[in-house]
Amino acid sequence: MKNILLLLSLFITGIFSPNAYSQTYDIVIYGGTSAGVAAAIQASRMDKSVILIEPSNRIGGLTTGGLGQTDIGNKQAIGGISREFYQQIKAYYEQPGNWNWQKRDEYIDSGQSRTKEGEDAMWTFEPSAALKVYHHMLKGEKVQIIYGERLLRSDEGIKKSGGQIQSITMESGKTFSGKMFMDATYEGDLMAIAGVSYTVGRESNAQYKESLNGVQANYYSVSLKNKPSHNALNHNFVPGVDPYIEQGNPSSGLLPYIIQGGPGIDGSGDNKVQAYCFRMCLTDHPDNRIPFKKPEEYKEINYELLFRNYEAGETQLPWINSSMPNRKTDTNNRLGFSTDFIGQNHDYPEASYDEREKIVEAHRTYQQGLMWALANHPRIPEKVRAVYSQWGTSKDEFEREDGWQNQLYIREARRMVSDFVMTQRNSEGIEVVEDAVGLAAYGMDSHHIQRYVDHNGYVQNEGNVEAHVDGPYPISYRSIVPKKEEATNLLVPVCLSASHIAFGSIRMEPVFMVLGQSAAIAASLAIDNSTSVQDLSYDKLKAALLENKQRLD
Repeated sequence: MKNILLLLSLFITGIFSPNAYSQTYDIVIYGGTSAGVAAAIQASRMDKSVILIEPSNRIGGLTTGGLGQTDIGNKQAIGGISREFYQQIKAYYEQPGNWNWQKRDEYIDSGQSRTKEGEDAMWTFEPSAALKVYHHMLKGEKVQIIYGERLLRSDEGIKKSGGQIQSITMESGKTFSGKMFMDATYEGDLMAIAGVSYTVGRESNAQYKESLNGVQANYYSVSLKNKPSHNALNHNFVPGVDPYIEQGNPSSGLLPYIIQGGPGIDGSGDNKVQAYCFRMCLTDHPDNRIPFKKPEEYKEINYELLFRNYEAGETQLPWINSSMPNRKTDTNNRLGFSTDFIGQNHDYPEASYDEREKIVEAHRTYQQGLMWALANHPRIPEKVRAVYSQWGTSKDEFEREDGWQNQLYIREARRMVSDFVMTQRNSEGIEVVEDAVGLAAYGMDSHHIQRYVDHNGYVQNEGNVEAHVDGPYPISYRSIVPKKEEATNLLVPVCLSASHIAFGSIRMEPVFMVLGQSAAIAASLAIDNSTSVQDLSYDKLKAALLENKQRLD
């Protein structure tokens, strides 16, 4: 009803009419994430007319939104435009003028993706540097970029004929027609309105014969290769943290963000998604630092579990504070109570735009309150406060005056279900696909999904998985194209067809760039050969992928 009223108002005001705004392109890309940017560049290089539609005012997604600590697993798995990006990052920081807050020789990268001497690329960077590099890479290409246009998420937002998408329409009434379409969003909104099959949440282990999917409340499990995976043990509370408003009194009620009842049977499926957070870009430089501020909506009770965790014996800092150039960081979640807003994002994938904005703002408010408490609250150990009070958001990174970004870390939302689903068996190399469009190499990874009271009456987090993979493994072309009967000219390089646990390995920004480029190559070849994306010859695709420096084995 809401969408019908919106359309009526647009017709009445004359903003929307069938011919008010309509352009036709070879390839229409919805979503200016890292995958969308890579896809647009590749489409241009193949002499295709291409438009990149970004709902916000900033391209690059998480790569320009704070995730400067590149999650790779194996750098040799990264080729093509994705590797070009990291090579351009290195070139950017080789310019003395780009070191504003420290000297180049003072920077020492930290974390898991360190750049070794003599490498052709650099793997850690400021969000602003990533944005400049993307714009530099796009400058020489014929890519039209449209900002601030959101897809009309209803039947009126898409026109299809016989399984072929003909056009998509934005909330503004602008319509874009094309021969090929690509959903490069983190949410899979275009895929959803196109009638493509998808899922949200965790499958049961039984569904795809996995061992690390579904509920993961036990501290120890094994992979399909009998390798240990220490799951719920990581990023959890110290023993003995009381979950009740009045300690020791269940009748007083649970503290905020703890579910009623247990987490579910281990290995069983649900519709819950792993936690989101903001990957903060912090600085300790006094001239560029915005001190953490107590938000107006701050509620002390929301952080009671944080205080109790320290009072129960926690001694460590609840963050991973990886060094980025210019005395900045990429700051991520760590320990039992940290930047992940556990359990407060489960409605996000299917939520309306307004509802999503409220969820995003709730995450920001939560994280702002968390950082203020860690830096200032008297129940936080003095040695912890001494560290956090030295840090703050950066003045020169994002559009907001408070130094916070708008891009929330959408670790997982919808996932397509196509004719082929990537699973744990592929990630572990037990089954190897023969139609590779790129490689993944990161461990199978899931952040916590819910917070509950265990059988001892103490609070616990559930859902974390950190499982090793032996090495790079191929991602199937069939996992980025829908079933033929659902859409013949759509590619989905981000919300691809994968189980929850396999997606946890694939879902890394350099891999999304790889898949975006491969999807653009496939789309271009499908146009040239007048075929559907499903019927495209893989031999032709593979040759083009290798020609464009993708790494497939």
